[in-house]
Order: sequence, then C-alpha cells, then structure tokens
Amino acid sequence: MKEIVDFLTSANIMDLATDPRVLFLTLVVVVAAVIMRWKFVLLLLFGVGGILAVVRYSRLGAGEAALDRHLVVFAGGAFLVVAVLIYFLFVKGD
Repeated sequence: MKEIVDFLTSANIMDLATDPRVLFLTLVVVVAAVIMRWKFVLLLLFGVGGILAVVRYSRLGAGEAALDRHLVVFAGGAFLVVAVLIYFLFVKGD
C-alpha cells in the first residue's frame, strides 16, 4: 500500500495518464461501465480523458502556456468536451 501512495504522490497527471497500470485499470472500468450501463461513469471517463487529450494536444501540460494558438486549442477542445457532457447529461433523455 505504501508503494501505491508513493507512486500517486510523486507522479504528475500526464505521467499518470500514460502509465500502463492506470490505462489497464481504466479499461477495466470502461468495460464494466459498458456492461452495467453506467452512464455517469462513462461520461466521467469521457470528460477526464477528453480534457487530458486536449491538454496534451495543446501542449499546455508541457508548460508552454501563452496567449497564442495553444490556448485557443485548449479552450476550443474543453468547450467541445463540456458541450458533449451537457448534451448527454441534460438534453438527451434516456
């Protein structure tokens, strides 16, 4: 247990998102959520994965935060992820 806590406290978000153990655990949760039809778990995983993908693509995770194209890509991508979440949570009925 101590090793898990040390790993989580020493890792940053982008390293944690590409760790094979975390990806495997995420895959197991996705499969369980699809089988059990857990809509909120799937949307949560989509939101977290979408924001991580936008951060990685816009290079804001690398410390290149400036008012240029990277910030516009981040804002646009985050807006798209939020729009999809709002649609599935509030607009589309079951």
